[in-house]
Amino acid sequence: MSSEQHAPSAGEYIQHHLQHLQKDFSFNSVKQTDIVDFSLFNFDSLFFSVTLGMLVLFLMWRGARKASSGVPGRGQAFVEMLVELVDGQAKGVIHNETSRSFVGPVALTVFVWIFAMNFMDMLPVDFLPLIWHSAGPALGFKDYLRVVPSADLSTTLGMSTMVLLLCIYYNIKIKGLGGWGHELISAPFGSHPVLWPFNFLMQMIEFVAKTVSHGMRLFGNMFAGELVFMLIALMGGAWALNATGISLALGHVVAGTIWTLFHILVIVLQAFIFMMLTLIYIGQAHDAH
Repeated sequence: MSSEQHAPSAGEYIQHHLQHLQKDFSFNSVKQTDIVDFSLFNFDSLFFSVTLGMLVLFLMWRGARKASSGVPGRGQAFVEMLVELVDGQAKGVIHNETSRSFVGPVALTVFVWIFAMNFMDMLPVDFLPLIWHSAGPALGFKDYLRVVPSADLSTTLGMSTMVLLLCIYYNIKIKGLGGWGHELISAPFGSHPVLWPFNFLMQMIEFVAKTVSHGMRLFGNMFAGELVFMLIALMGGAWALNATGISLALGHVVAGTIWTLFHILVIVLQAFIFMMLTLIYIGQAHDAH
């Protein structure tokens, strides 16, 4: 993957695979140098997340169209179990039926969408990047490609920020602007005017902390899983280059199999946790302090 003719070192290999395909808003190729830079976006994360989101919506729409009242097939039975699972969790957290009619489908979409993004980590590390290695430059793009959108902090924080906006919306809708404003300055320490600044500060810290931790949790777990897959791929690459050390080949197969099986649980669990926290945070917006 290196532009030079020699095989990349382990550090070069990982650094290359961790580099996003980045564009500015004039669609010029750029490379991020600051920790926070709103003048560019990760085109690969945007492409895969939107594509997977559209695929998820299409599959859910098609499943709803083909649903019947008779004996369900395996696909319909699986979807019904999934819907019942999410609906049951939503009923336990959000008691407002009107809100639940919107939040429930949102939670279901979030769960399936994040699972689809997480599942991209199950593809072989070099499968899509190797295809892009030839196709990308031929199309005028840089030779960078990351295929797991949920391992990109901008994606996960973007989703958690949307959850924050939904929380603000339901706070205002349920409590009214005046009621929510009063809550911001009267909780958690009390409604005495002297405590208003401290209450407001604590409320802001709570909103920021919940939003950041919501996105960081998903990002951290998926980024770590992606990195482990890269390290396992390096074991196989080292054996292939040297054609010696059967332990490297054996370690590559054994470690890859074990981590893949474990990671199946991780991608499902992380999607479920993000969905549950979405329901909990929106449910808290319905509760008065």
